[in-house]
Order: sequence, then C-alpha cells, then structure tokens
Amino acid sequence: MINVLFFAQIRELLGTASVKVEASEHTQTAEGLRATLAATDDKWAKVMASDKLLVAVNQTISQWDTQIVDGDEVAFFPPVTGG
Repeated sequence: MINVLFFAQIRELLGTASVKVEASEHTQTAEGLRATLAATDDKWAKVMASDKLLVAVNQTISQWDTQIVDGDEVAFFPPVTGG
C-alpha cells in the first residue's frame, strides 16, 4: 500500500488528510498516482490538477517522474510562497 497524505487547502477541499492506495502499474510514479487519484471523480480531478500541486515522496520534495513503490509515503500539497 502507498500512504498518501494531503496538506493545507488540498486536505480541506478533499475532506480527508490521507488515503491508502494499492500499489499497481498505474501508481509507479508520482504522476501515475496523481492521475489515479484524479480519476476518482470530478472533485478529485479538479483538486489533483498537477499545475496546482507539489509532491513529496518519503518526505523529500520530488518530481512527477519520481518512482513509487509499495510502502512509500507520498504527500500532495499546494505551492508555498514565503515573505
């Protein structure tokens, strides 16, 4: 299983802080996992649009082509600005 975490506005819009996703051929990359989650329904598709998200795999900021394996933790969160 892949432990998927959602932070900030992403968590609020989805109404959940985390989900578990079965590892499969469709979830082998961060992008594949994002697309799998986006296919859940229209709300998930809108929230999981890749231009509105950053991703971390095992607590390291990652790229969309980062490989994911069973047991990984993947977090999605909105871009952060500082000031």
